[in-house]
Amino acid sequence: MNGLSLSVIKAKVEDLKTFNVEEPPPPPEPPPPPPPETPQVVPPPQVVSPPPIVRTPVVTPPQVAVVRVAPPPTITTVAPRIQAPVAPAPAPAVAPVASKAAAARGNPGSWVTADDYPPSSIRNAEQGTSGLTFDVNAQGRIENCRVTSSSGSSALDDTACRLVTRRGRYSPALDQAGNPIAGGTKTLRFTWRLPEE
Repeated sequence: MNGLSLSVIKAKVEDLKTFNVEEPPPPPEPPPPPPPETPQVVPPPQVVSPPPIVRTPVVTPPQVAVVRVAPPPTITTVAPRIQAPVAPAPAPAVAPVASKAAAARGNPGSWVTADDYPPSSIRNAEQGTSGLTFDVNAQGRIENCRVTSSSGSSALDDTACRLVTRRGRYSPALDQAGNPIAGGTKTLRFTWRLPEE
């Protein structure tokens, strides 16, 4: 090293300024987290069991049979009673006997005609014989029409019964005094045939 370089180093040393670097203070600690909420535990209601049922044996007193002695019967003598003869029961009422039976007015075969054929039965090609039973009242009118043998079609059977009830007439039956009475039960058969086209 030569002398010149030493003076340069001294000059530089003087210019060098030093200072202390302080470390920044540490950041403040974060606040502690709030304590976790603990749900309040409600104690279950205390169950109180009822006192045990203690059955004590029931002592029934022994049954004592009481025998009652009947007093001696009293004997009474009764004179026999003479009963009057019983009158004979009245004769049962006899239904009036018809001296003249109910007779159909006109031809019963005309009460139901081919013109009365139900359209649904024509479409379904239904035909057969309807057997009917009905009652004739004291005025000669038909009541309580019933189908006794079916034609196989309820439409044909119902139509026959309805028309016979509406159109059928009888001369009423007469009793021995000539008064009109119910004419009894009558039967009629009507055969349904599909109309010719």
